[in-house]
Amino acid sequence: MVGCGNDSSRSYSHNSSSRSNSTSGSVEITVAMVITCIIAASGGLIFGYDIGISGGVTTMVPFLRKFFPSILKKAGDAETNMYCVYDSQVLTLFTSSLYLAGLASSLVASPVTARLGRKFTMLLGGCTFLLGGAINGGAENIAMLIGGRLLLGIGIGFANQATPVYLSEMAPAKWRGAFNTGFQFFIGVGVLVANCINFGTAKQSWGWRLSLGLAVVPAAVMTLGTLVILDTPSSLVERGKLEQAKRSLQKARGNADIESELGELIKASQVAKEATDEPFVTILERRYRPHLIMAILIPFFQQVTGINIIAFYAPVLFQSVGLGHDSALIAAIILGIVNLGSILISTFIVDRFGRRFLFLEGGVQMFICQVAVAAILAVTTGVSGTERISKGNAILVLVLMCIYAAGFGWSWGPLTWLIPSEIFPLKIRPTGQSISVAVNFIITFILSQTFLSMLCHFKFGAFLFYAAWLAMMTIFAALFVPETKNIPLDSMDTIWKQHWYWQRFVKEQP
Repeated sequence: MVGCGNDSSRSYSHNSSSRSNSTSGSVEITVAMVITCIIAASGGLIFGYDIGISGGVTTMVPFLRKFFPSILKKAGDAETNMYCVYDSQVLTLFTSSLYLAGLASSLVASPVTARLGRKFTMLLGGCTFLLGGAINGGAENIAMLIGGRLLLGIGIGFANQATPVYLSEMAPAKWRGAFNTGFQFFIGVGVLVANCINFGTAKQSWGWRLSLGLAVVPAAVMTLGTLVILDTPSSLVERGKLEQAKRSLQKARGNADIESELGELIKASQVAKEATDEPFVTILERRYRPHLIMAILIPFFQQVTGINIIAFYAPVLFQSVGLGHDSALIAAIILGIVNLGSILISTFIVDRFGRRFLFLEGGVQMFICQVAVAAILAVTTGVSGTERISKGNAILVLVLMCIYAAGFGWSWGPLTWLIPSEIFPLKIRPTGQSISVAVNFIITFILSQTFLSMLCHFKFGAFLFYAAWLAMMTIFAALFVPETKNIPLDSMDTIWKQHWYWQRFVKEQP
């Protein structure tokens, strides 16, 4: 059964040689397409910057003294369990409030993306994030902090919904995976830059303001970049702007013949317009059950790998397991560099080895690392967590976390944005991506709201918690995730019809 997805991919390739070149599998990469996709993928910067900046700022003494003085008091208590120093629901709300706003805006983004285009939605996300960053940089109280975070969340919700869809629609099928991983790459860049900024500002009394306020820079980069790119041909056709669609497609494909591909896009748009039900109703139909399950479970599983929690709280986590404040920030930077490198590797291999291979390899790698970290912490800190870990063992934890981050960076990281953006037909593609992003946000909110408390109560068992989920998601990927590499967006229905399990849902009813 594990091989079913690959078999269907090979079968598809054999049976579809006569399909139109809309498939874009033979389209060469053009400079214009590369530049366009890089600019669009830069939308990941705002999400990555926030992930990286939040954890570092929450370890800065001036920031804690101004907003969370109780944590400083707890940290100074020699009897405090090392896992529990940062267990504060108000501090956690500062981090996780963004995800409630992102959840709401990602759902609103579905009709906005369909009616006004992918480009407009990305632009809206950049502007909103810029405003939120400015408010956070000038915050004088908790209310301003949370208010700024909510605006950041709204911006990220719009950007995360529209950008992966933009990339999947703009790229040719043969290179869709590579171009789409650009979004995760820029998330990684944002995390790394944020960690470096945190390290540079940590000892300044105003450092936290600079860290939070500099969020306006990636927002400006994204916003200005979005202004100069064209919307996707699919979106333009969907909105009846055929001449603009032709121009956008010609620019992306260069000298290639675009008439066949344009014809397929028009045909797909006509089919989509024949649907009278609301997209959120259509997506519940039985024939779209496999798509919906993927849109829900893949982002859910991505979050229960524990990666965003590690990224949010890397400085806090490494400080908790025995590294000093500076060392903890440096460790977070190292983690970011490893993650970025692994995403680059994914860019080169995702369209060569396929999505399934990366899901399985990455899942096994992360599982082993989480179990190993739990074992080290259990042996060295004791069940109570009151014993201090040696620096050598703390460095070993860092090494394992780097191997774990690498596994995530070339598997569940980029593929969680790629798969939902490529499996849905045009009529429900924005809706499917909205659901996927919403699930991502709500699970991130729950985990970020509970992680520090769970770390306090579960201690090293928190890592076993994520290891158990990693085992489950790897089994799920082996059995139920079909291979989508090299398959055109308008022909994606084939993978479901040939899958050993999903075919019962999508085959034509007599």
